[in-house]
Amino acid sequence: MMKISLYPILSFFLIIAICNHVNGQGNSISNNYTNEKGLQHLKIERSMIYTPKANWWYNHHPSIIHFKGKLIAIWSDGLIGEDSPGQRVVYSESIDFIHWSPIQVLAEPSKGPSDTLNVLTAAGLYQFKGTLVAYYGEYEQHRTNTRLWAKYTTDGEHWSKPVDMRLPIIPNHGPEATKSGRLIISGNFSFPYTDDPSGLSGWKMTSFYPPGFYTQDNSAAFYAPAKKWGLPPLCEGSFFQTDDDVLHMLLRVTGKGWKGRLWLTESRDNGTNWSKPVETQFTDNDSKFHFGRLADKRFYYVGIPDTLHHYDRNPLVLALSADGKYFDKQYIIADEPYKLKQAGLWKGGQYGYPHTMIWNGWMYIIISRQKESIEAIRFKLDQLK
Repeated sequence: MMKISLYPILSFFLIIAICNHVNGQGNSISNNYTNEKGLQHLKIERSMIYTPKANWWYNHHPSIIHFKGKLIAIWSDGLIGEDSPGQRVVYSESIDFIHWSPIQVLAEPSKGPSDTLNVLTAAGLYQFKGTLVAYYGEYEQHRTNTRLWAKYTTDGEHWSKPVDMRLPIIPNHGPEATKSGRLIISGNFSFPYTDDPSGLSGWKMTSFYPPGFYTQDNSAAFYAPAKKWGLPPLCEGSFFQTDDDVLHMLLRVTGKGWKGRLWLTESRDNGTNWSKPVETQFTDNDSKFHFGRLADKRFYYVGIPDTLHHYDRNPLVLALSADGKYFDKQYIIADEPYKLKQAGLWKGGQYGYPHTMIWNGWMYIIISRQKESIEAIRFKLDQLK
């Protein structure tokens, strides 16, 4: 009888296993959402921050923070449709969550070489030692010459002049700290980092793509490198860090590549390098989302996991996980519809682009409603058993 050595076969499967682990496949992330039937609806409070009445009909990309006794919300504000010339960045403040100040303009776009106004995009908030930093991206009409800017304030009213972050990126979320204190910006496919705790200098670009694959990261730049590397259009990341120090960056898939699942890239060196993305079993409606961690050490996701009604962005769901791998506890945050007042380019989606904040025993969520109005929702965390 001929003897067959198992060594080459075992070696082959060992190599595959190692490659899968390096590329994030050894630690896939999943949820168990199917539909909202039977799920608990959280007891929430909600407040409409801004609804346009006669102009500036496009409002999107919101973020929220608590700073020196006030809630501050920031978002993109456009004339009619999505990311058109003249789009600016505005903000509003509240001391009680219910009553919000009239919007104030944080930044106006400059003009491009053809004398056409550029496009600004709100890119998140960050605070450190009594200073609040607001970030916003800028590019020209045809999504070129992308730049990230910041303004800072110590009182929430008087802002600095623009500071050039020297990054060619329109962020998905503002800076978030790892356990070491390093700040990471979640972009579409690039995730700049800095060890400057102020968040105002020292930023370095990094990505799961090789450097030669891209020159900028914005809402149009993620298609070409994905096609070149045989990936679907990956964009709009959000990350969390597990106790083994691994950073898990989940990614949205959009366009013709959408199959109802998030993708995953991971970093095991504190955000310096990232693995080649792989598909997960975490469902997604084709929208932005936000991951984070509660004080009780559970990980959370806020987003739209429904796959039955593509791009409806409804309902808004909270999912919890004890280990950062399996998000098996689901709650309905909100599912009430909003009626669009003025049609515009790419306007739609009931609960668009959620951003979250944990403060004083509450979770705060800010979303856009059909990319027209900006709403805040909050709920007490003691409901989460």
